[in-house]
Amino acid sequence: MVHEQASVCEIKLEKPMMKLVSLRGNGQRLDGGAMFGNAPKALWCKWMQPDEHNRIPLTCRALLLQCNGTNVLLETGIGNFFDPRLKERYGVVESHNVLLESLAAEGLSHEDIDWVILSHLHFDHAGGLLSPWQEGKPWRLLFPNAQILVGQAAWERAVHPHPRDRASFVPEMITLLQDSGRLRLQKGESFPDEALPIRFHFSDGHTPGMMLSEIDTPDGPVVFAADLIPGVPWVHLPITMGYDRFPEKLVDEKKVLLESLVSRGGFLFFTHDPEVALGRVNQDEKGRFRVIECQEVFRKDWK
Repeated sequence: MVHEQASVCEIKLEKPMMKLVSLRGNGQRLDGGAMFGNAPKALWCKWMQPDEHNRIPLTCRALLLQCNGTNVLLETGIGNFFDPRLKERYGVVESHNVLLESLAAEGLSHEDIDWVILSHLHFDHAGGLLSPWQEGKPWRLLFPNAQILVGQAAWERAVHPHPRDRASFVPEMITLLQDSGRLRLQKGESFPDEALPIRFHFSDGHTPGMMLSEIDTPDGPVVFAADLIPGVPWVHLPITMGYDRFPEKLVDEKKVLLESLVSRGGFLFFTHDPEVALGRVNQDEKGRFRVIECQEVFRKDWK
């Protein structure tokens, strides 16, 4: 679960060139009841308006870290690996890989990425690793020059999934990663390259072993919240998703992380919120967590 540290982010930046950029991936439309779990529709439809099929708009946003000449990509979104039938079932909006377009807008291709960090291996977070669907042709892995970092426990869950979330994994992707020679399994809090200001929290509430990346910046810590807190409405402690394996544990983990970020002036980066990429965590006069200083597109350079 998420562990609060008394002294977080021992790594100090000694004026490196560092940039963080939010990158749009493919959009999705998923059932609002499933996304808001125990919250009634009368409540959640105030936060996100459903369509005629009860689906709400979501995005699959990635975060690009450029530091000391290294390109790190936090997640790859859902991509466009699905065949047309599954694309419709899972509400994927675009018919091409939007993340690759977003990288191109930054002057990069998937071949320029040195590290890909995956919080877990559900297809809406890792599907962008796969080449586009073409009838009769097998998938291949994109990002050919990247080391692909996955938490040890999250990997084991993907290799041996529970029936409840087996459909969230892509067996062919697991095989491609195993055979790639580029898979790195993460066990501890420290990033393998100590020159990069990244450390990890681990969470079991959504899926066992989910790995949350925390980036130390001069403005405060930025945590890629993954599916612990997929968007602004889920900052409210009781709000969980129907997809979460252990909702009560998730609420406890969320509370620890949010309290830590409030005390340190930290930020959350949201992968699924269609309108907010990043915001600072705050508490109101009643102690309820909220997000302030919201940014739909996040881009920051430090020299």
